[in-house]
Amino acid sequence: QVQLVESGGGLVQPWGSLRLRCAASGSPFNIYTVAWYRQAPGKQREKVATVTRGGNTNYADSVKGRFTISRDNAKNTVYLQMNVLKPEDTAVYYCNTDERVHGILFSWGQGTQVAVSL
Repeated sequence: QVQLVESGGGLVQPWGSLRLRCAASGSPFNIYTVAWYRQAPGKQREKVATVTRGGNTNYADSVKGRFTISRDNAKNTVYLQMNVLKPEDTAVYYCNTDERVHGILFSWGQGTQVAVSL
């Protein structure tokens, strides 16, 4: 079974940047299309970015042009570079398989908290 561990979150001011990391262990993660999701307080979890095994990416409109998803298949790791952060980006961020391609295949990790505030 794959274990997902997200890290890299924190408190940042608007217009700041963070780089999130998702490390997978227990099984090859690099064969899947992977996504970053986020869940803000009182809201449903939403998908913000996806990356295929070959490196093709897709983004939610709300983050397009500001976020960049990437992966290192050799390290079983996926990243989310977040620039020009806005208060509405505040959420707990998670990674998992792309729900549209594979469904959610693995147990959710603990996530990493991102807070954007002055």
